[in-house]
Amino acid sequence: MSRSEGNAKGRRVTLHMVCSLDGFIAKKDNSVSWLDSAGSVYAAGVSISQEQAATFLKAIDCYVLGSHTYEHALELGWPYGDTPTVVVTGREWPPAGKSVEFYSGDLRTLVDVKLTSRYRNIWLVGGAMLCQRFLELGLVDEIRLTIAPVLWVKDSGCSVTRRRRKGGI
Repeated sequence: MSRSEGNAKGRRVTLHMVCSLDGFIAKKDNSVSWLDSAGSVYAAGVSISQEQAATFLKAIDCYVLGSHTYEHALELGWPYGDTPTVVVTGREWPPAGKSVEFYSGDLRTLVDVKLTSRYRNIWLVGGAMLCQRFLELGLVDEIRLTIAPVLWVKDSGCSVTRRRRKGGI
């Protein structure tokens, strides 16, 4: 099934990422604690009610994530609730709940056979290697990038590095 056919049938794979204004996702220690910082980083931005957020999240039929993102989600206290979640991994993991399943295999088969038959609104939420592979295979229909109004460069306690790809950013 081609991407356009998938869209015609209402199925959409959305790659969702969040980064700081200066392009960082995680600190050197892989921490994303800045996303949950006390205080209102988004005070001057658009805000939505908890009811609006809940309605939006209910529209997501399934999450797909890699093992490092899964590990981090477990540390955070499992932010995906009861929404079906597929973890792409070759490692053994304890399930976070009945809604979590593990997959190891061809990503086209995962999306076009396993997920498309069950879900319409599929969100890919990390990690970087899995997202890159989905993009290379043309499995992403939409990219949603949230840029948080935070600059890490001015934060003297932040020691981060960026990896650059050959031939550009």
